[in-house]
Amino acid sequence: MSGPMGVGVIGAGVISDTYLTNLTSFPDLRVLFVADLDTARAAAQAAKFGVPSSGTVAELLATPDIELVVNLTVPSAHVDVGLAALESGKHVWAEKPLAMDRQTGRKLLDRARERGLRVASAPDTVLGAGLQTARRAVDAGTIGTPLSALALFQVPGPEIWHPSPEFLYQPGAGPLLDMGPYYLTTLIQLFGPIRRVTGSGARAQDRRVIASGPKAGTEFPVDVLMIFFRPAGVRARRLRPGRVQLRLQARAAGPVGGHRFSFGTAVLPDPNKFRRQHPPASRDEPEELAAQGQFRRARPGALELARSIRAGVPERASGELATTSWTPCSPWRSPSPPAIP
Repeated sequence: MSGPMGVGVIGAGVISDTYLTNLTSFPDLRVLFVADLDTARAAAQAAKFGVPSSGTVAELLATPDIELVVNLTVPSAHVDVGLAALESGKHVWAEKPLAMDRQTGRKLLDRARERGLRVASAPDTVLGAGLQTARRAVDAGTIGTPLSALALFQVPGPEIWHPSPEFLYQPGAGPLLDMGPYYLTTLIQLFGPIRRVTGSGARAQDRRVIASGPKAGTEFPVDVLMIFFRPAGVRARRLRPGRVQLRLQARAAGPVGGHRFSFGTAVLPDPNKFRRQHPPASRDEPEELAAQGQFRRARPGALELARSIRAGVPERASGELATTSWTPCSPWRSPSPPAIP
């Protein structure tokens, strides 16, 4: 097929605003349907973004012009919704995590292969101009030979801003499975496959309180560990709440910017954002590199998948890469594919 790709969005929750803002702005895509268990919410999102149809998941999957399903459901529904989309002959873009466990994730990817379809998944921030510029700088030896990486994500919790955050503290979510893939995918993109993992976990609080929206003041249980995670060979330390950072330390391979130094440091953009700051700090005043790349806005993965399907080339934010990024966050292991080219 040729021309713009028909897209259906399943899940009309908070994250759908970001997705629909971007999906409806690209000429390569035509968003045709928004579906949700709450059909009134789906209708409201469709009206807000000028999408012609809304309704149930079954109605969306029965729409013949939809080639690509964007799956924004809660983690526990990702595989079931993805399999249903594949059985309907549609490609799938999924929010992370791709699956709740290795076995069901593998089932989803294997079924896509059997059907001649594609499954790709967030995180896709590694496609952004900021992290792509950082990758080129590391490859070029701008800070020398990388020796270690430090990834930090320490914030109070999504109950501070999310109006219905309970699912983020249930199995399949939590800070590690919800946020960890952003940082691990970036490290994989920069350095290649993960070879071994060590880690530890603890639960800071057994219950939390929603701070905003119509449920403000509502208390709910925490069913996951609040993980302090450490892949082997990566240094980790605790910082004050609110600190988010990905920092690389390297030994210099030669002069950089006219200066020689024994160690260099690169502070990368937050892998959960599309920010453009990435200064390689080789001296007291860091040099800021201008971000250069194709994608400068959030959530380009579904677009990149659609373009790859039309061009007949592999997508970069693939299901296999997604599996690599969240497998080390769980008590099981799987082989790692190569880094993003």
